[in-house]
Amino acid sequence: MVYIYYMKKISFGFLSLCFCFLFSSLFAQVTVVRVKGNKIFMDTSSAPAVHKGDTFKVILSAEKLTNPKNGKELGVIYNYSPEGKIDEVHPLYAVGELTEKAHITEGQEVVIESAAQTAAGQAATDQASAPSTHAITRYNPIEQEIISVTEGNFAGHPASFVTLSATGEVTVWQRGENKNLKEVSVFSLPTGKKGITLSAVDVKGTGSDQIFVVTYDPTRQTFTTLALEEKGGKLTQTQTLPYFVKELGCGSQKTLWAQRPFIMSNRPGNAKNVIYENNTFKMGKESFTTQHNWLSGLNYYPMQKEDFKNLIYTSSTGKIRMLLENGRTTESAGDFGSTPNRISHKHEFVRFVPSLQAFGPAGSAQLVAVENISKLGILSETFGQYDSGKIHWLAYDQGRLKTIETTQLDGVLYDTACTDSAILTAEVLNGGVSTIVELSK
Repeated sequence: MVYIYYMKKISFGFLSLCFCFLFSSLFAQVTVVRVKGNKIFMDTSSAPAVHKGDTFKVILSAEKLTNPKNGKELGVIYNYSPEGKIDEVHPLYAVGELTEKAHITEGQEVVIESAAQTAAGQAATDQASAPSTHAITRYNPIEQEIISVTEGNFAGHPASFVTLSATGEVTVWQRGENKNLKEVSVFSLPTGKKGITLSAVDVKGTGSDQIFVVTYDPTRQTFTTLALEEKGGKLTQTQTLPYFVKELGCGSQKTLWAQRPFIMSNRPGNAKNVIYENNTFKMGKESFTTQHNWLSGLNYYPMQKEDFKNLIYTSSTGKIRMLLENGRTTESAGDFGSTPNRISHKHEFVRFVPSLQAFGPAGSAQLVAVENISKLGILSETFGQYDSGKIHWLAYDQGRLKTIETTQLDGVLYDTACTDSAILTAEVLNGGVSTIVELSK
């Protein structure tokens, strides 16, 4: 028996890319490396967390589905092996067994469906029994695949949106009438640099925010952050920082933090605040430990009590963990490690999970986390393996992080930001169209 999956309604550009490079290592997450009867050995070193009991299917072949009359591309037909189950999990590989015999060869790609994620996701949904009370404002669509968004204040343009697209465009948008967005200024990243995330913080104290864009150079395998400022109505690069930086906090309370990348394997170092001194941006003396997690997926906030800031981060298993005052940890029930934002570094995938936003009274705060829902059968380095996203609202209660509400959104979510009054994100829909969304606190 062979499973056939039909992918509906996808843009021609993405379809062509997916089809042409389906079996290349660029898109691969899990690959068959050895076959012994019905036992399949899989390279999981570049995959998200894999657990014993997860189910899997091997992609046997793929072909484009085309209307013969008009040549219209309708999607891709994926032919799968019978389903199997993961029996053994090791640091770099996993072993599973198929329920039925199939012709499997080394090098074929594997799709894994997490049993833990399904169960945990259901548990998180069960916890969020009350309907969402957060008002949603959607702005008119933008013809960009937005991978990072925040809010910034600029001369003559207070409370503007700032976005980073998958193609490397940094854009400042001013809110207009009827949910329209007006393009104010644009900056294109230098050729060869891939945008990861952006922040907008007034580090200089001038009353106008500076924009900080983290980029990755795959040729040199290095991270740098470009500092941009608006001058004469144009975004101009004023400095390059050899750090990975990210804003933490909401609206007027935002601060900018930096860390040195790749201190340990593909992991970064601890965080230090960014200051402006002697006409340059640099690291300050204030710091906190990140437990080798990227700043893009953590927060540092007094969730537990007023006089203690907890480190909150997305673990490698997908759960959100929080370091408590007594040195122990607590974690969420849901799985929040799903992310379309990743790079290939030294033959490994480095993932940047969506930001965790914390706000509210110290010791009685709320945490906001993203869960992207998998779309089985589509493999992609960036966008395409997820169908839609959810915003989960969590609180610390009786020693646990509990989901108290869940907001379902229409598109895939790369990242979030926090304003004085709302949680900010961008839904990315099929075809690379995005909608900026504000969810009231």
